[in-house]
Parts: sequence; C-alpha cells; structure tokens
Amino acid sequence: MRLAVLVSGSGTLLEAILADGAPVALVVADRPCRGLEIAAAAGVPAELVERTDFSRSFDRPAFTDRVVKVLAASGVELVALAGYMTVLSPAILAAFPGRVLNTHPSLLPSFKGARPVRDALAAGVKVSGCTVHVATAEVDAGPILAQEAVPVLPGDDEATLHERIKVVERRLYPATIKGLLGS
Repeated sequence: MRLAVLVSGSGTLLEAILADGAPVALVVADRPCRGLEIAAAAGVPAELVERTDFSRSFDRPAFTDRVVKVLAASGVELVALAGYMTVLSPAILAAFPGRVLNTHPSLLPSFKGARPVRDALAAGVKVSGCTVHVATAEVDAGPILAQEAVPVLPGDDEATLHERIKVVERRLYPATIKGLLGS
C-alpha cells in the first residue's frame, strides 16, 4: 500500500514514521514547513498544496479537492495525518474510505478537539495518553486502532504532559501504520 503523510509543522511525527521504516511514498504539506525539508532529506517526494486563506470564507471543499488530486495522482492508498493543521472536507474520506489515519493526544473518546491536554489537566484526570484512529467526518470520533496511557504527574503543566504524550505518539503511530501496511 502506498503511504502519504500530511504535515504542517516541525515534522517530528514524519521523522518518527521514516525512522521506523514505513515506506512513505509522498509527503504533502499545507504550508512551507520543516516537514518538507525532512522529506527532501529522506529522498521522499513532497508536494506543497499551500493554504493561503485562513479566513472564515476559506473554501475547504475546493482545498480538499486539490489535496485529493495530488494524493490520487501519486497512487496513494493510505493517508496518515501527522500534525496536519487543516481540517479537510469529507471528500478526503470518500476518496480514501477507512484509510485516513490520525493521532490525537488523549485517550479518546475523552477530550476530543483542539485542546485535549489542557482539557485533561482542567478535569483533573490522573491518566491521559494518545490515540491512533481512523479519521471520520466527526472530529476525533473514528474507530480506535491503538492507544497508550501516559500518567499525569504532580506538577505537570500543559507543556510537560504534552511532551510526554508526544514521546509515546512518536512510537505508537509509526508502529500502527506499519502494522496496517503489513511491514
């Protein structure tokens, strides 16, 4: 199966996926970012499908269509969202049914949305973690493929807890992807 990784930022998840030996066929970014540099250094083809509109009138369906065309042209079969910050329209899910993966820094179904680490701390939980799931039209609601708990330690703040979750995520996400690829 041909794997594409979608990135927006520092590319640490992409680095982990590549380091784990997953055969990445394409990297797609929605903005100029370090993830594109990582792809280039690894010899992985990369495309910038740049999002320039961050207003309320952003045409999400048209942007998603551009991304889907790039993925389809490369023969991609599995899509891994790796810190990809643009929420795409359901057209990507129709193009790759059951084959768009995401990772989330909480133990879903708890603490969905944009601030899960902050929300977990505010709720006073003693355990948080990360979840790898199949993306669906409902945000952070798809079938769970893997989860791992991370304890909330006394004195944790959002930054310290999130960093410990990221350490787990950089191991769990690549392993889950490789398992799906059968490699």
